[in-house]
Amino acid sequence: MKITRIETIPVNVPIKPELAIRSGRGGSHTASPFLLVKVHTDDGFVGLGEASCTPRWSGEDQVSAAHFINHYLAPKLVGENPIEVERLAGTFRLSVAGNFFTKAAIEMALWDIAGKAAGKPVYELLGGKVREFIPTKWSVSGVEPERAAEIARWAVAQGFRAMKVKVGINPDGDVARVRAVRAAIGPDIKLGVDANGGWSLAVAAKTIERLCEFGIYFAEQPVSPDDVAEMALVRKQIGIPVIADESIYTLQDAKTLVQLGAADVFSIYVGKAGGILPAKRIAEFTEAAGLKCTVGSNLELGVGSAAMTHLAMATRGIDAEHFPCDIIGPFFYEHDLLAESLPIVGGQARPNLKPGLGVELDEAKVDQFRAT
Repeated sequence: MKITRIETIPVNVPIKPELAIRSGRGGSHTASPFLLVKVHTDDGFVGLGEASCTPRWSGEDQVSAAHFINHYLAPKLVGENPIEVERLAGTFRLSVAGNFFTKAAIEMALWDIAGKAAGKPVYELLGGKVREFIPTKWSVSGVEPERAAEIARWAVAQGFRAMKVKVGINPDGDVARVRAVRAAIGPDIKLGVDANGGWSLAVAAKTIERLCEFGIYFAEQPVSPDDVAEMALVRKQIGIPVIADESIYTLQDAKTLVQLGAADVFSIYVGKAGGILPAKRIAEFTEAAGLKCTVGSNLELGVGSAAMTHLAMATRGIDAEHFPCDIIGPFFYEHDLLAESLPIVGGQARPNLKPGLGVELDEAKVDQFRAT
């Protein structure tokens, strides 16, 4: 089997206005200008990928992703056997530095082909399932307290038993928001906070101490990812686990964070890591180091969400039972670009059990949201 061509499709899919995410450093996420990828083969298999990239996260967007795929990655891949995923992914670094979300789109499409060719879901190719489903948590936007409480009550009604609240905007407002959410959901729902790097070192520990009154059990990315030593200082001052998110993209990032003692948990993504296999390797390293991983989200569409579910289904180092994953992207969109929606419900995510990633595109919807 040989790759014959690679097709890139820019889309711009609006997020439900009532669920748009506002966070500390990250601004607001109101629409997703992502890139879909189709890897075509001479045997008729088509692998699907998604670059869920946004410039503030990775310095990538759908234009840069398409450019690097069409002009640098595709020339190396056309004519190659797509099921040789690890070997082909190893050539990406020789073509383009960085651009992890772009590379992840190609890598997940190769896994999709490999699974379809083998007649198996991708998680079986990754070693088989380690859980029956993936526990997930909701993300409450950094809005005014009353609205945050309303969103939290809605999430509980959907079946979520864990959630995090966006903070890092201003300390008093952060405290008011978390207080309102805890009052809305009661004492039995797990609750954490995510500052997206929005607090300064001077503010972080003091604010987390105030928030602990409301029974939070983790603080995600309390300070800027620009200085992970600062996060290590925060971790020494607080009594709850620190989750690193914006601070970790690569395996080398994970090693640095472990050496500095900067985090207890790593939030890994297929996109940030550059693919399913690189993300799995980070989780395996983390487990060996005695730490834990969860799966974060950039509000992926259906293809990206499918890749995340296969990763989490097959990776023991992702401790979703204690730190539920953020595989919740499909909740945020009025329109699903998949022909058949993923079995993702409140508090639980599962992959489709079909070969490959188990998803196919609704071509009419793709045309509807195709970016010009």
